[in-house]
Amino acid sequence: PSGTAQEKGGQVEPEQNGERETPVTVGSGEDVVEDNAGLVKRRGSHCVLPLNPSRAPDGSCILSNSADNVLRLYNLPPEFYSNDWDLLTEMSPVLRMPEGDTIYDYCWFPKMSSLDPDTCFIASSSRDNPVHLWDAFYGDLRATFRPYNHLDELTAAHSLCFSPDGSQLYCGFEKMVRVFYTDRPGRDCEERPTLVKKQGQTGIISCLAFSPRDPVYVCGSYSRSAGLYSCQDGSLLAVLPTCHQGGITHLLFSHDGLRLYTGGRKDPEILCWDLRDLGQVLFSLRRNVTTNQRIYFDLDPSGQYLLSGDTGGIVSVWDTFVTACEGSQHTLQPHLQFQAHNDCTNGISVHPYMPLLASSSGQRQFSSPEDSGNDSESEGSARASPGPSCTDNSLVLWWAGPQRSRGDDAGELDPQTSESQPNLQ
Repeated sequence: PSGTAQEKGGQVEPEQNGERETPVTVGSGEDVVEDNAGLVKRRGSHCVLPLNPSRAPDGSCILSNSADNVLRLYNLPPEFYSNDWDLLTEMSPVLRMPEGDTIYDYCWFPKMSSLDPDTCFIASSSRDNPVHLWDAFYGDLRATFRPYNHLDELTAAHSLCFSPDGSQLYCGFEKMVRVFYTDRPGRDCEERPTLVKKQGQTGIISCLAFSPRDPVYVCGSYSRSAGLYSCQDGSLLAVLPTCHQGGITHLLFSHDGLRLYTGGRKDPEILCWDLRDLGQVLFSLRRNVTTNQRIYFDLDPSGQYLLSGDTGGIVSVWDTFVTACEGSQHTLQPHLQFQAHNDCTNGISVHPYMPLLASSSGQRQFSSPEDSGNDSESEGSARASPGPSCTDNSLVLWWAGPQRSRGDDAGELDPQTSESQPNLQ
């Protein structure tokens, strides 16, 4: 939509408008860390926990969410398009969009292009707040979508996803998906229950994804189930067998739409489902996930390599074109692994056409309770107290293309080489 929410009949909350920041070049010090590829990481200086770096559909910028309930937007450093890699400094956010409480989910408008400011916006959902539509060009609040439950109480969406054409915004709730039209902010929406007459999918809808091949979307829930639904009327097409150990937290279709990847919390496996034979798991990808935190994964532009972090800070890369019979007990072995962070690597995002990878790290740290003989002290020690203020809370860009010298032109990449096996530095 173009213009403000008033022009579209929606509600605007100007007091929550974003804050424009001027990029600042940070001098040398502990907050600036340069890796061996000459790329710079952004380390949180106020103990924020970057949760998932979401790159813009056109690849021009990166959006991150942190535990201080602020969405931060970073522009891709212009040095990547030139030969000035020696001038790379710590990235600084150009926009800050504060939410009122814990951010549940956020997503980009799929048709976003930096050349058209009217398409540059982000949807976000936070606890006890309506869904906000943010202007990613200026940081202003464009509109709000207000979902209400059966008691006419405002309820927060746990997951968000735009339809492929951007005309609709799908929001996940407990046993319910509500569909808003992007050009009509307000409370009017279509309700699509996932459980009808005790048949269907139970639990909170924690993640959503659309098929690039068919008019189908999939819902993952904390009840460890994944269901396929028709985009036309929301009718249930199939519920995949419950094979995950924990609630599903992330879904991803393959580029051809024939496979579906699902991952869960406190679950050591990413499962690859064959959508031509529903219920058939082609193979699994093992990773170390020991907490309830969302651990995201992503595919490279060719669709061959899947990348994911884990609780230990390791990023693994799997070759998904390897058939299951070549793996050990239908488990594919990583094609490449490297230690990306010193703490949980929760976010992964691959650039749509450049050999760049963004990763984020961080998790809440708690020290063990201290023993004490005093009754009052022992009562207080029963609660875990916060541990170190920061361990490794950072957003890092990695060069994933062929090895290159400092004098090479970053814009002159060999497309054949960049689509071959990754060479992460």
